[in-house]
Amino acid sequence: MKIEEYIPVIDRELTESIPQIEGEHSAVADMMRYCLENGGKRVRPYLVLEFCRICGGNFKKALPVAAAIEFLHTYSLVHDDLPCMDDSDTRRGRPSAHVKFGEANALLCGDALLTESFGLIASAEIPPYAAVRCVSELSWLAGADGMVGGQYRDLLNESRECSAKDMISTEELKTCALIRAACCMGCYCAGADSDRCDAADGFGHDLGLAFQIRDDILDVTADPEILGKPVGGDEQNQKITYVSILGLEKAQAEVERLTTSAIRRLGVFGAAADDLRAFAGMLAKRDH
Repeated sequence: MKIEEYIPVIDRELTESIPQIEGEHSAVADMMRYCLENGGKRVRPYLVLEFCRICGGNFKKALPVAAAIEFLHTYSLVHDDLPCMDDSDTRRGRPSAHVKFGEANALLCGDALLTESFGLIASAEIPPYAAVRCVSELSWLAGADGMVGGQYRDLLNESRECSAKDMISTEELKTCALIRAACCMGCYCAGADSDRCDAADGFGHDLGLAFQIRDDILDVTADPEILGKPVGGDEQNQKITYVSILGLEKAQAEVERLTTSAIRRLGVFGAAADDLRAFAGMLAKRDH
């Protein structure tokens, strides 16, 4: 299935997954809703659902898992925008959470999104062993040896000479890890064999790197109105990116090489993965 077919289903699941809270602290749920319903490509939940489907599973039963990874991804964006991190005032064309609600409340909102994500996996109607594998995968690839570790390395790179190898190692954690998790979790929900899980993991790695390099390119070339946030922030903050190391032409060539590699990894899934192949090609040429 194409991502356009999934997005209304994903958006409805996200809205229904926001906790129903009474009392003064219901404001936390309102902040979560503001961040979750602020658009987004829904790349990670799509990958969960589509890998579940092409592995023979019922994608509807994987919806809480798809919502979980979008909750976690959204928490990472809320924290990434904080003044102590990237200090970004806008996200997807609207004020960032810390601008809208204050820095302390944005921190709490991110904490709530992160914590709720694991409860959502526990609520999914999938075999217990699959749920445990999903929790294990997500906690590993989003944690200190995954996305959080990548964010640490990203901050470290701002204060040192950084090579292309350093950039790859950073983005394998910061960006690739969560995309790998999405692909693998979809396979787990369907009870896929190890060959398919390994292929999905490799696809997520290559797609994740291509996705990040394209992001770096868009920070230089995109229309701010289409992108939904100011451009040129990386250069302004003297941030080391693929573009600053490789230049625009070589960076885009690397996007295309990694996309080709990602598509090649889908061979084990046959024609069932055609929509994923088209999706990878679309991401390589996106303008936002």
